Amino acid sequence: MGNLEEALKIRDLAKQHNELFRDSLPLIASENVMSPLAKEMLVTDLGHRYAEGLPHHRYYQGNYFVDLIEDFVIEKCRTLFRCRQVDPRPISGTNANAATIYGLLNPGDPILTPSLSGGGHISAAKFGSVGIRGLNLDTFPFDPETMSVDPDQAIRKIREFKPKVCLLGQSVFLFPAPVKEISEAAREIGAKVWYDGAHVLGLIAGGRFQDPLREGAELITGSTHKTFPGPQHGIILGETDQETWKAVQRGVFPGTISNHHLNAMAALGVTAVEELEFGSKYASDIIDNAKTMAQELHSLGFNVLGEARGFTESHTLVADVRSFGGGKKVAETLEKAGIILNKNMLPWDDSRNSQNPSGIRIGVQEITRIGFSKGEVKHVAELIRKAVSPDADLGSIRNAVKELKEQHRKTLYCFNGDDPYRYIELYG
Repeated sequence: MGNLEEALKIRDLAKQHNELFRDSLPLIASENVMSPLAKEMLVTDLGHRYAEGLPHHRYYQGNYFVDLIEDFVIEKCRTLFRCRQVDPRPISGTNANAATIYGLLNPGDPILTPSLSGGGHISAAKFGSVGIRGLNLDTFPFDPETMSVDPDQAIRKIREFKPKVCLLGQSVFLFPAPVKEISEAAREIGAKVWYDGAHVLGLIAGGRFQDPLREGAELITGSTHKTFPGPQHGIILGETDQETWKAVQRGVFPGTISNHHLNAMAALGVTAVEELEFGSKYASDIIDNAKTMAQELHSLGFNVLGEARGFTESHTLVADVRSFGGGKKVAETLEKAGIILNKNMLPWDDSRNSQNPSGIRIGVQEITRIGFSKGEVKHVAELIRKAVSPDADLGSIRNAVKELKEQHRKTLYCFNGDDPYRYIELYG
């Protein structure tokens, strides 16, 4: 029994992790919970199998039903996102980005991306996939007043720098990117526009935020577990020519992956069907809750960025918390109170000080998924404000958080939701 007891220690830790999130308020902008039917896909035999290549042209046998599933996923995502091309094989959003980089660009090629301090993702930085590929990187001018890429300055930069690819989309993504303006300038020099929609993929699926493919982007990459409430996986969507699409697909396989986690792909398909049914309402409710949270925190004395534009049009808001001790201190204090969010760099922060930035980032997609109303979102804002007070009783606040969370034990915007934080035992 000795070795079994060691193995069961891992299960005990996993159970404690479930309990942590069962009793806490999850406000990380890059996370969400799946529906019961999507979760079921993760424990199927698909998780044991391999399928290299494209459907009906595999390098392994035993893929008959895998091909049918992948065909189904592609069909549903084409309908959901209104696009011609879908590749559901990337195993994460970052993998989708890496595959696109490897497919479209060679070492030394110029690329324009959002800056890290302007909300850009690490995969588009010099120490991420862009740097590993050896690309010639420059960044879009960012306007901290509008919390978005400055379109006029960006157009000038495109004409001067002449990038081969313009990458838009951020991990702090409050407002729609100027895709139309950038696309028009990019076409003048023969550049392609690629949109990283990882954070806002579910909002796009629900017909909110913006419509990048109709605004001029040729490609969208994304992860499928943020506002799109599916498994930890990735996807690439296209409205581009076949030569470009085939290059991107080669960047996926054999470029950056072998097998593509077939159980997660099946869960992605389930989520796509649920998004066709419930995605519009879910996206609208997310944005409403984010605006409510931002306005309430602002009224409670937080410096919430983007005030001139209504704080946010997405699931995310960011606040400058230097007056409360900075992002690191505030995030750690809130964790002790049962409120889980992350520290975050703001436009004026030095990227070398990423461990102690000025801000915090808040996402409301998960609490919306489990049914938080606008009134309850305001209550969450009040708990955040209490927790950062100098004389805060964090234990008392944690109890209030637990009591509030106990009222939300069901996943919504899906078929037959269940308790997303219940631990499911399969052994003994």
